[in-house]
Amino acid sequence: MFDKFRQSKFGEATPVAAQDLPLPAMEEGEPIPSPDLATARQRRRKLAEIRQQAHQQLLEILNLSALVQASETDIKTEIAAVLKALIPSQSVAVSRSERDGLVEDLYYEVMGLGPLEILINDETVSDILINGPEQVFVEQSGLLEITDVQFQDEAHLRRILQKIVGMAGRRLDESTPYVDSRLPDGSRLNAVIAPIALDGTLVSIRKFRKDKLSLEQLTFLGAMSEKMAIYLRAAVACRLNIVISGGTGSGKTTLMNALSAFIGKRERIITVEDTAELQLQQAHVGRMESRPANIEGKGAITQRDCLRNALRMRPDRIIVGETRGDEVIDMLQAMNTGHDGSMTTIHANSARDATSRLENMVAMSGVEIPLGALRRQVASAVNLIVQVNRLQDGSRKVTSITEVTGCEGEVLTMQELFFFEHTGVTPDGRVEGGYGTSGVRSAWSDRFRRWGISLPPDLYGV
Repeated sequence: MFDKFRQSKFGEATPVAAQDLPLPAMEEGEPIPSPDLATARQRRRKLAEIRQQAHQQLLEILNLSALVQASETDIKTEIAAVLKALIPSQSVAVSRSERDGLVEDLYYEVMGLGPLEILINDETVSDILINGPEQVFVEQSGLLEITDVQFQDEAHLRRILQKIVGMAGRRLDESTPYVDSRLPDGSRLNAVIAPIALDGTLVSIRKFRKDKLSLEQLTFLGAMSEKMAIYLRAAVACRLNIVISGGTGSGKTTLMNALSAFIGKRERIITVEDTAELQLQQAHVGRMESRPANIEGKGAITQRDCLRNALRMRPDRIIVGETRGDEVIDMLQAMNTGHDGSMTTIHANSARDATSRLENMVAMSGVEIPLGALRRQVASAVNLIVQVNRLQDGSRKVTSITEVTGCEGEVLTMQELFFFEHTGVTPDGRVEGGYGTSGVRSAWSDRFRRWGISLPPDLYGV
């Protein structure tokens, strides 16, 4: 039945005789001798050895090209046949539940990402954090907790990582001991190996949401107020240049994806990212991703290279996944030269810090621009700064929406329209607070009116 999955050393199909071998007479629920912790650990090591041997046999006999066409049931049946032949030769009895668990583990090893597969498929997990093969943490509902998921050893973890980064065309070895990559579903991965990682390979995976959160859903979940959502919808529609500011994992990309829903369907959008994460909801989107240098240190394509090329591609809007280097110069120029409605994210703790970060990145690029001229360029390019934060209970919220209104001398003038006020913490650790308005009317009210956008008269609290 499974001949099509097996191959000899010469690639010819060979019959399967192992499926007729008997299994140990041990059924579900039978007690397994484990008088003490040492015995239990020894048993786990033995099961790991069986898993490793079975995996090696599967790699030797399975016809991988035929597996692509096979169903999950057929592949698991073939894996069970290999275990059926292997287990009698081992000095340990295996229960039916353990055997089923081995089949699941081996299926994920052959067709997926090994122990990571169960966490990748868990919709409640937003981040996976690995500190060596024996410590795997996840973030659920904004809080970190350790799992019982483990890798066999460091080599097993490295093998899974090589499979992931290889699919994305990236490298991870001693000459390049860290990498930014992505999984097939779009999840973002960062990995660091020795000699940089001292106590085992470090991995961080930011899960890719299959269901795109809309602005309405973010409002319902408490990430922003209804007034904030109304204003942001109008700001995107009338093509204000927006910078989304926040810390790592604060929800910047999620918010940008939600805002992109209000970009006109007839507009051409070009996206530039280090690692592709954006899930824009328009049909006319051109996506570009930077590329690291090869093993000889050549062939790198930076975000700035992509951004310069994007300016020649007749974009209506340019969206930079994250501005973090000298591409900031081209980003500011694009916002100032007919690409209104462009957006980017930046790491900063407040709106004022975000403008300082822009200035610092320009200074670090080596381009000498007088401070007054630079701040006037920032004031002309950036219309709106949206601050998002991850609070102490793990919740993500839009904590401030601030307009950049101009430049007086060498000082950027800004006005905050909406904010979140943190008032305390409940006994169960949840953050308490409320959304408010500053009472200041938007500096872009005339622009909203020219675009035919009518806003509620009490939007600004006046």
